[in-house]
Amino acid sequence: MTILIGLIFAEGAARVLAGLPLTQLELPARLVNIGNDTTAERLDDVPRAASVERAWFFSDPPPLPNRKPVPTEAMELDRTLQKAGTSFQSPEVFKIWNSVLVGDPCQSPFFSKAPGSLEVFDPEDGKPSPPFRFRPDTTSPIGLVTNELGWRGAPLDFARAPKTIRIVFAGASTTADTHQMPYSYPEFIAHWLNLWAAKNRPDLKIEVASAARESINSEGIESIVRTEIVPARPDLVIYHEGGNQFRLESLVASMPQGEKPQPMKPREPPGPAWLNTLARYSDIVRRIQVLRASEELPSTGLEAPKPDYQLTWPKDLSETDPDLARKDLPVSLTQILGDLDKIQADLKPIDAELAVTSFLWMVKDGLKLDPVRNRMIWDYLNLYMYPWRYRDLERLANFQNQVLKKYTQERGIDFIDVAARMPFDPDLYADGVHTTYPGTRMKGWVILQQLVPLIEARLKSGAWPRPQPAMDKAPPWFKTPPRRIEVNCK
Repeated sequence: MTILIGLIFAEGAARVLAGLPLTQLELPARLVNIGNDTTAERLDDVPRAASVERAWFFSDPPPLPNRKPVPTEAMELDRTLQKAGTSFQSPEVFKIWNSVLVGDPCQSPFFSKAPGSLEVFDPEDGKPSPPFRFRPDTTSPIGLVTNELGWRGAPLDFARAPKTIRIVFAGASTTADTHQMPYSYPEFIAHWLNLWAAKNRPDLKIEVASAARESINSEGIESIVRTEIVPARPDLVIYHEGGNQFRLESLVASMPQGEKPQPMKPREPPGPAWLNTLARYSDIVRRIQVLRASEELPSTGLEAPKPDYQLTWPKDLSETDPDLARKDLPVSLTQILGDLDKIQADLKPIDAELAVTSFLWMVKDGLKLDPVRNRMIWDYLNLYMYPWRYRDLERLANFQNQVLKKYTQERGIDFIDVAARMPFDPDLYADGVHTTYPGTRMKGWVILQQLVPLIEARLKSGAWPRPQPAMDKAPPWFKTPPRRIEVNCK
């Protein structure tokens, strides 16, 4: 009886650490990599704004009032798609896809795997971007909670209230964050800014929202700003992205020859079938399985051997003071800067501001990773980013941030330096660019310290809060309901 009670309490503690529901019998099959929570010991490494209290870091946002029970049929569909093992899983089922992007679904290796049908919307401009929207006011089988705008997070009235500051984050998966996480980093920031306002400006309401979604690039982000964020009339849009267009191919005359590692695939958990089944219901067993599976990683945790190649840097391009007008900026920065200019043009008619962040890659030359806790980072850097060496990834990540910083200086907009202030700690990252849940909290804290002085300056100058704009009560992008198309591909 003592052992049984101890196991029950241990299971509860493991679920709390993982941010999982205590009462849900069957656990989500795709769980966030928890890693080792080092935030408490790293907290004082982050410079703190004078009006921010240290204790706020340890407080969580209130439970989402729009989190709903997931229907049984949705859970069953999720399990069926997991078992099928195709690229089209339940996160894709709960999206409303751009009909131009989808086209004839049977001509697509991806959309042809949809389970019988797809929800689609018809873009007004006839372009395939943004590629999708989340279903509004929905809780998905893997935990994503959306509000009336189809954005991740708590309910948000589309029409703004008086004496309100509205801040919207724009980005990809590193801003949307893993769907299984209880909260994304913009949701942490929203909570902490509410605590700040209650202490310093109780007459003020601060709204923080996130229109981010995974697997999009700067062009997709611009289309979301233009079609969704601008109608929501924010005061400030914060752009955070730096991974989905980070490709070094343009710097190499010919790709190196050699045997590539196998593509990154989920490892089959070791052990008997009954143990794997038990892992679906016990987080302790799941962790044991992860530990046993990690034995495949070389115990050194050092960078894998890579074939030789030569980077050809664009002629006369300075790495410390780059010419932003050049058309040959590496890692897609020419396109990214062009899309940032479009975003500024999108925001100008509503007199909203743009801020840009730097982007931290969890990589540096000579990096040694823990072969158990940091296995996914190792996989990401050595398999997904193959054949690029750590030193070149580090070099281009630094260059990307230098370009983004200079861009903000030349355009006279704010720069939020995440890369310089985020602790460089592999235990805060699930892979090369995505944070663990403790890392997500830390990233939100890093951004908060630089966002609060920005808000204080606007309040002091009288620029914020702005007069209440005339707005519709509902988001215009849902005025025309999505339609459903059949997918029956033989």
